[in-house]
Amino acid sequence: MTGERDLRRLLGTMEPELRAGVWVFTSVKGPAPEGFDIAVTVAEAEGTTLVLPQEQADAAGFSYDFRAAWIILRVHSALDAVGLTAAVATHLADFGLSCNVVAGFYHDHIFVPHDEADAAMSVLKALSAQHRL
Repeated sequence: MTGERDLRRLLGTMEPELRAGVWVFTSVKGPAPEGFDIAVTVAEAEGTTLVLPQEQADAAGFSYDFRAAWIILRVHSALDAVGLTAAVATHLADFGLSCNVVAGFYHDHIFVPHDEADAAMSVLKALSAQHRL
């Protein structure tokens, strides 16, 4: 189950995939509430950060100020791999694109401004093509 550690292979085989929908970051007091399609939770001293579909946040009356597109890097990256998130974030930044990166057990997940999803996908695909073996 060990993931890939070689940076060139990680970049060359990352296969970015755009998930459907608009995702938002919000914060609630206490633990994550039940009944939502929560993609990410982060427990912080100030509250619990949730990443969930915008329509669910709207229905629940949650406030947010970041509408995101969710890009999954399909390569199975090792959690101790060095450089993948730095390379992706830096390359996106070189094109004026911000991102928030979350590491899952198998894949890295990139959240970019929703209206810049197509540009981010193009940039990531080009980065991957540059590193194919």
